[in-house]
Amino acid sequence: MDETVKYNSRINVHFVDDKIIKNLNKKHRGKDYETDVLSFHMDESMPDGEFYIGDIIVNIDQAKRQMVEYGNDDVRKELAQLVEHGVLHLLGIHHDNDDH
Repeated sequence: MDETVKYNSRINVHFVDDKIIKNLNKKHRGKDYETDVLSFHMDESMPDGEFYIGDIIVNIDQAKRQMVEYGNDDVRKELAQLVEHGVLHLLGIHHDNDDH
C-alpha cells in the first residue's frame, strides 16, 4: 500500500449541474467552461482522527451528454467512472497531458 494513503481516510463526492461546475472550473482553474469532473485535494488531518483526502465534484449534465460517446448505456455507469477518475486524481494518478 502506498504510504501516502492513510487509514481512516475520507473523500467527499458531490453531484452538481453545469452551472455549478462551470463556476468552480473558472474560479479554481481559470477555465470558463463545463467539465465532467473536478478533484480538490485537501490532505488534512481532522480533529476526529480522520484524514480528509479531498472532494470530487461530478457534473451530472455532462455525464448524460457524454455517456454514449464513452460506451455507457446508463448514466449511473458514467457517473461511477467519473467518481473513479476523481479518486485516481486525488491519489496522485494523472494523465500525461494534465495541467494539475
